[in-house]
Amino acid sequence: MKPALPECIRFGREVCGDLAQAERREWWLANGRGAYADGTIAGTLTRRYHGLLIASLEPPLGRYLVVVKADAMLIDGDGHWPLFSNRWGGDVVDPRGHVHIESFHLEGRMPVWRFAIGGTRLEMRQWLEPGADTAYVAYRLDPGNGEIEKPLALQIRLLCNARDHHGASAPGAFDPDVRVANPAPGGAQRLTVTHDGSDGRGGYTLRVQTRSGTLTSERTWYENFDLPIERERGLPTQDRHLCIATAHISLHPGEWAGLAISLHADASPYLEEALRRFLAHEFTLLTEACVRLPELCDAPPWIGQLLLAADSFVFARPLPDEPDGESVIAGYPWFGDWGRDTMIALPGLTLATGRYDSARRILQTFARFVDQGMLPNVFPGAGVTPEYNSADAALWYLEAWRAYLSASDDVAALRAVFPVLADIIRWHARGTRHGVAMDRSDGLLRAGEPGVQVTWMDAKIGDWVVTPRIGKPVEINALWYNALKIMVEFCRKLKFDTDEYEQMAQRTEQGFQRFICPQSAALFDVLDGPGGHDSQIRPNQILAVSLTYSALAAPAQTRVVRACAQELLTSYGLRSLSPQAAEYRGRYIGGVWERDSAYHQGPVWVWLLGHYALAEYRVTGDAAAAQARLEPIGDHLLDAGLGTVSEILDGEPPHTPRGAPAQAWSVACVLEAWSRLERAKRHRPRKTAVKAETRTNAAAT
Repeated sequence: MKPALPECIRFGREVCGDLAQAERREWWLANGRGAYADGTIAGTLTRRYHGLLIASLEPPLGRYLVVVKADAMLIDGDGHWPLFSNRWGGDVVDPRGHVHIESFHLEGRMPVWRFAIGGTRLEMRQWLEPGADTAYVAYRLDPGNGEIEKPLALQIRLLCNARDHHGASAPGAFDPDVRVANPAPGGAQRLTVTHDGSDGRGGYTLRVQTRSGTLTSERTWYENFDLPIERERGLPTQDRHLCIATAHISLHPGEWAGLAISLHADASPYLEEALRRFLAHEFTLLTEACVRLPELCDAPPWIGQLLLAADSFVFARPLPDEPDGESVIAGYPWFGDWGRDTMIALPGLTLATGRYDSARRILQTFARFVDQGMLPNVFPGAGVTPEYNSADAALWYLEAWRAYLSASDDVAALRAVFPVLADIIRWHARGTRHGVAMDRSDGLLRAGEPGVQVTWMDAKIGDWVVTPRIGKPVEINALWYNALKIMVEFCRKLKFDTDEYEQMAQRTEQGFQRFICPQSAALFDVLDGPGGHDSQIRPNQILAVSLTYSALAAPAQTRVVRACAQELLTSYGLRSLSPQAAEYRGRYIGGVWERDSAYHQGPVWVWLLGHYALAEYRVTGDAAAAQARLEPIGDHLLDAGLGTVSEILDGEPPHTPRGAPAQAWSVACVLEAWSRLERAKRHRPRKTAVKAETRTNAAAT
């Protein structure tokens, strides 16, 4: 990957003109403030979450749908051609503007459409201003159109709303004051939309500007938008939006024309400048990553696309005593920032992209919320009590600190946070919430209690925890051993005594051998549960090989990798349960109950693919072959969430993407594994399989 924007996401008429294919593929943008924008190639709304600006009106993550669509019609005085499509109830699609799309591609993360109507060719771009709640919609006639016989113009209807992005529009809830304002300096036409939020939520003032036409206020409700993806998910399928303005914009070959739409009074209406700023931001991300991490300089284009996707999940989360605080959105569109997801994703999103300052700020932000040795699973919003129901988030936090120290050697930051890390170990050893405590007879952690989901397999329907895993889960104890060894490493770095942590680690290592199942090649998933040991083949055991420190000897590591390959491995990740199990669910479809009950009972989880690749390298020594496991993700970038990676896929072929179309740890774990394996290839082109007495993951260094 040279410092240039990747060009690996591109489609022609065969996809753009086929409604099913064009709707299946979605573009996603984020602004680093918690806001996002998204839509389909076709321009239809298929989710309640689609829009040009979904902004955090109640920071940090109280997100509202503010700007929905800008539906443009190309006119020449006599004829008119839609550049958009809409779905309505009764399976009606009208108009069908997608048939005019000649091509679609991403430039960086920016979606770019090219329309061809007769001899007229027109380009459209949409983007968010980095660091601002500002959306741009820009059009340009192709300079090669030649002489234009009739003046060409656009008529654009701007649809807005003021609803929570999870909900549906209620009649009468959105009744804004819409006014055409005096022209701004430079001649830009302006219109303001003020929603007072009289219900106490979602108030805003929106400014719409254009330098290439006129704005006319309007108040027309468009009812009965049909949302087929919400129907698939068993959720309400209808929505309504208000057209607040119509723009009439003249077009001239080679000149940009369009709208600047912002919640900020000082937003610039100059499209060319805003376009350059966005592309410069993308280019800077790639350039700085290449400068700091030489292994990225020759990376394939799909890795460059993932590097840009990683930026979409990191956002500002200021705290009273940490104004530069940052965090990670777990996935778009419906997730916020979660403790477990953040720590799993942090190395890939920040360290594998050269963003060490962001890594430190995220770690320091979360340090303020460690309580009784636990990290919040759901990170708190304003005035919200944190939820501490994760048995592994704090253990991942220690691994994230190890990765940060390995990359930065920031001993000062380690010294400052060390009391917090030591407190995590103390609480886990003596016991904390939800039955999380060390069993002194074997050094293993037990976790869980009825009615509470404490591992990453956390689906819950009402009072029913689908995969309770009460007892001693295998990945919790792989993380526990890893955390104890990390503390030994940290103590040595700080010149502290290591005896306590070394003794605990030795006891845990001995106890961990209990996970080796004598009846199979795999590890038990849970020990000492209410019904005894759980021998179901699940992917959790792969962490006993992929983490920096493994309690298993080489032969056992090899058996774990082989078992996961035989039962769970797919092109895109590991199944959450073996297909041989009676509870296996190969399709993640249906309403809320059907989907939640299947969530960890068979779907493929992409974040585990990176861990599988690292584990495979550990036991084979072949970094190139392990890295090749990640290559199908390059193909996946052309499907579902374009340029990013889905949360899950069906367990059965063709492994249809499901869940959130853009997931932080899916992107991050692939990036992290690729980067570590690339370094291993460069520094150690070939090494023998790990010896029994060497249990530190060589790819981690």
